Amino acid sequence: MIADDMRFTLRLARDDRDLRAAQRLRYRVFVTELGGTGDLVDHDAQLECDAFDPWFDHLLLIDEQRDAAAYDDVVGVYRLLPSDRLRQSGRFYSETEYDLSALKASGRRLLELGRSCVHPDYRGGTAMFHLWNALADYVLERDIEILFGTASFHGTDVVALRQPLAYLHHHHLAPEALRVTVRPEHAQPMDMVPADQLDRKAAMAGTPALIKAYLRLGGFVGQGAWIDHDFNTTDVCLVMDTTKMSAKHRDFYTRKTARDA
Repeated sequence: MIADDMRFTLRLARDDRDLRAAQRLRYRVFVTELGGTGDLVDHDAQLECDAFDPWFDHLLLIDEQRDAAAYDDVVGVYRLLPSDRLRQSGRFYSETEYDLSALKASGRRLLELGRSCVHPDYRGGTAMFHLWNALADYVLERDIEILFGTASFHGTDVVALRQPLAYLHHHHLAPEALRVTVRPEHAQPMDMVPADQLDRKAAMAGTPALIKAYLRLGGFVGQGAWIDHDFNTTDVCLVMDTTKMSAKHRDFYTRKTARDA
């Protein structure tokens, strides 16, 4: 675990080199660690790419002491697409998995989040807090009202994931006005366990930290999970209405130091 915060820089990707460094980190996490793949993944160059990358902002956490020439300096990344850029991109990435009609019809300012990852050497420290603080600045500067995006459970064994998925369905389902619905091609109902048979401890233990963090901030999930065989994941769509966050949640979200969290 790297602990020296003074070596970090946070900024949006500025050029092709920055994007390649982000894609190199994504390859390490999503392909090497998690066993994912995709039509545009470049295994020779070790870059996890897709057709949406040119339209997104890429928020980078950079360790200035690592080798930028080898694309090794980016140690954390978030991929961001504000809704005012849809004319360029044509659609959100999440629309490959979910029907986003409810969000798009709301008339509110949306921000899609995705491809969030941190280098393994920087997990358990302050890296994610730095990324969240920078994300908060991005959201506030653009008056974003709704954040959303897919988040993943590792693996596609839904029986093993039945407790956390059912818990999300029974306790954190998005209100109807913001409820996105999974597309049928790889859909998995989440209510595999009745509400009165839930094991909350097992459900929380099986839920990834990033999903739990969104829930603590008042986030919801859409209707149904998506089985992503390419990425070897089971995805849920998270939705967060920034105007509905409690004062406690808002303070946490906009906090500027990891020490205060």
